[in-house]
This record gives sequence, structure tokens and C-alpha cells, in this order.
Amino acid sequence: MPQLDNPKINIKIQLAGLWASLMSLYIYADYFQFFTPGHIGDMMAGKVILDTPSKLFAASILMAVPALMIALSLLLPAPISRWVNIITAAFYTGLLLLIGISSSGEWMLFYIFYAFLESLVTAIIVWKAWKWPLVQTHA
Repeated sequence: MPQLDNPKINIKIQLAGLWASLMSLYIYADYFQFFTPGHIGDMMAGKVILDTPSKLFAASILMAVPALMIALSLLLPAPISRWVNIITAAFYTGLLLLIGISSSGEWMLFYIFYAFLESLVTAIIVWKAWKWPLVQTHA
């Protein structure tokens, strides 16, 4: 049986791909939340968590940072990218675990599932950035 080529993927591309995956998970979790009973009605009645300009702005920042990390993982110099990825992903891992733990109810099982997957992705980002390959020098 012929062997398939499995080229090594640059760590920056791996990290950007993981951040992109995280953003996809965020989008789907928020999208599926529209299908929970009463959610649309609560939104129409103004009964939402993001009920003030400052809360909406804070949530916007929380969503913008991972989106920007896709590009920053590729564009920042390696030493800076490594630490920015470690610190940012560690923060989001904790935040996502907290969201998953604090979610309850039969209709929120999907949200707990997504929070678990999202925290797993951010934990992998921390691990990959921590294990960032060193430059190979040939003497």
C-alpha cells in the first residue's frame, strides 16, 4: 500500500487553524441557542444577558480577541506569538470551562458540549504554543 505524504505543518498555521476552529464552534453554539425555547421571545422582549451597551461591548471584545488571534498567530514574531497564544488561550480555557460548568438544564446540553469542545481547543493551543519547536541548527 502506498504511503501518503504527511508534511509537517508550521506551528503558526496550526495555531491559526485552531483559533479558526474555535471561532466556528462559537458561531454554531450561539446559532443553536436561537432554537432553545423562549430565546427569540426573550430577545424580542429585551430579556437578554447583553442588555446594556457596556455588556455588549465587553462581549464584543471577548469575541474579537479569538478572531484576531487567527491573524496574530501568523503575523507576530515567533517569541511574541508563542506567549500571546499561551496567555490568551489559557484565559479562554478557564472562561469556557466556567461557562460549561455554570450552564445547566436539558436545553443547555448542547451549550455544555460546545463549551467542552471550545475549552479543549484552547487547551490544545496552550499545549502547542508551549511546545513551540526550536530552530534546528546543523553544526
